[in-house]
Amino acid sequence: MTPDDLRPSRRDLLRWGGGTLAVASLTSCSFLSTDPTSGPGAAGVKAKNAKEAPALSTLVEQGKLPKLAERMPKIPLVVQNTESVGVYGGTWRSVLLNAADTSWLSRTIGYETLLRWDTTGTKVVPNIAERIEASDDGREFRIRLREGMKWSDGQPFTADDLMFAYNDVMLNKEISPVVSDYITSDGVPAKLEKVDTHTVLVTFPKPNGLFLQKLAYQGALISYPRHYLEQFHKEHNPEAVRMAKEEKLADWTDLFGARADRWANADFPTLCAWEIQNPLGTGNQVVAVRNPYYWKTDPNGSQLPYIDRVVFNVISDAQVILLRATAGEVDMSTRHINTLPNKPVLASGRGKGKYHFITLENTVMNDLVLSLNLNHKDPVLRQIFQNKDFRIGLSHAIDRPEMIKSVWQRQGVPWQAAPDDRSEFYDEEFATQFTAYDPDRANDHLDRVGLTRKDGEGFRLRPDGKRLVFQIEVASPAVTPSWVDGTEMVTAYWRKVGVDVRTKSEDRTLFYERKDPLANQHDAGVWSGDGGLKIEIVEPRWYFPFSNESLYAVLWADWFSSRGKRGQKPSGATLRQMELYWQLTATIDVEQQKQLFREILKIAKEQFYCIGTVRIPNTYGIVKDNFYNVPNNLPESAVMNTPAPGNPEQWFIS
Repeated sequence: MTPDDLRPSRRDLLRWGGGTLAVASLTSCSFLSTDPTSGPGAAGVKAKNAKEAPALSTLVEQGKLPKLAERMPKIPLVVQNTESVGVYGGTWRSVLLNAADTSWLSRTIGYETLLRWDTTGTKVVPNIAERIEASDDGREFRIRLREGMKWSDGQPFTADDLMFAYNDVMLNKEISPVVSDYITSDGVPAKLEKVDTHTVLVTFPKPNGLFLQKLAYQGALISYPRHYLEQFHKEHNPEAVRMAKEEKLADWTDLFGARADRWANADFPTLCAWEIQNPLGTGNQVVAVRNPYYWKTDPNGSQLPYIDRVVFNVISDAQVILLRATAGEVDMSTRHINTLPNKPVLASGRGKGKYHFITLENTVMNDLVLSLNLNHKDPVLRQIFQNKDFRIGLSHAIDRPEMIKSVWQRQGVPWQAAPDDRSEFYDEEFATQFTAYDPDRANDHLDRVGLTRKDGEGFRLRPDGKRLVFQIEVASPAVTPSWVDGTEMVTAYWRKVGVDVRTKSEDRTLFYERKDPLANQHDAGVWSGDGGLKIEIVEPRWYFPFSNESLYAVLWADWFSSRGKRGQKPSGATLRQMELYWQLTATIDVEQQKQLFREILKIAKEQFYCIGTVRIPNTYGIVKDNFYNVPNNLPESAVMNTPAPGNPEQWFIS
């Protein structure tokens, strides 16, 4: 979750000087500098001939909806079309890989934050915020909202919504025991002050050097519509306690959480282009329909979105999704099926399915990162896992070239959990250390740990005499199908050097529950290497224990993110990394941030927390041939909520 290269995002967006940091108004900010009148023809109502969707015009004529001018903000956000002015209408067909795949909902129809990543992924630009001004010292940020902007139910969106979200939700210890780190500096929460109906002043006790970048992927401040949610909040409505009991919920916070679940509650007001009609959990489809109060237009002043409805079919098998895609039943996808093994299948199906490929610039530096739980509850396993020689030995036991040939279609290079070679933070030694396949060296390092005794089957014994056994957990259906095959090969390699290890596939929800710091039940796990390009500084999860996504040390990460209120305090070099990162976030000097981050990476190289396998080339997505305005190139990043930087509200079907 971060920018790949902070240089352009800071220099292009944050222009320091004259006492303020000005963020250009989006009315003059272009997402893509293209001719909005060129492109494919359309058989439908061209947006340049209508200022709103025909269905909305009908509702206005019937007196069931206010006129467009009354629904739009004073200064709408103008989105440049990728190819051409669009056509109103149609249904966007998409899929979810089981009900736990809410991140795809966020990436497609749920990405609206105060700031957002641009289409190139190199900078953040205004979005819900019309502008943000920052003080020279990086302590004060004046957020100006769009006057006249409304929630999807027609109620005004104002500074009161941000104040409610912060004071009544984020600072409420019953709802949020720990304040989110992005709204703090030096562990102390910011102060929010309502300046006027559409302006909020955020004041930090010390500089917050990454606040604007984090506003591009942290949406809590704009996620709690006060007019709707205060009825479920004890401080605003004492009856909330009784209401919770009537619904057989443990307390009012459970009631509040259920009503604030934007994917499971069709009554929840939104600021997004589409609002939920059929919520998650009520069937095998999630359906979202046009938000009549959406606050963006195309260059001609026509209200977005162009597409009427989005339908997500909930499917439990990625192979079924692949079959639907090749049959032309998926309009756009950058997830679950866009693997290297699937590309030949999808390529051969383009004629029948009538779709084409787009390029996704990979910001992930590793397709399969192996994390041993350095905070394991078992003291013997914990001691073994924390021994660097053990991790080095396991790394040398992996035949990466063979894995690349078998799992990744000969595409990729051996790589540790280190920045991409296109990154300004690239370190060849860090990226390639311990990647040579050498069973003799692997056994030597494992022997150095003291694991020299073996049982009758040739497996190594722990210091307490028990066989050294553990399992590697894989979220399944795998977010990336190569994870299961790759992990199976890794376990086979490790068993050859006397380590009895197994692959354990489990539901993604269970995977997250087990690796949560409050549970800390996993032996080891795998995930992709986020934070390899463009977003290294804001997504350093693999370089030190940064968040609960740092699978190798969730308790240390919990201590870091809670500023010592939870988790376990690390020592030595790991603690030093955390202190360096706190220094990094406390400065607005970009070059100093980079220097501090290089120190963090230097320590990460020495600590060797986790084991990388392969860095793969850019990946791809598929787009139907009658599905327009999707950029041909997009950055692939969870932090950027890909494909959201391509502005789905201006996509259209013709």
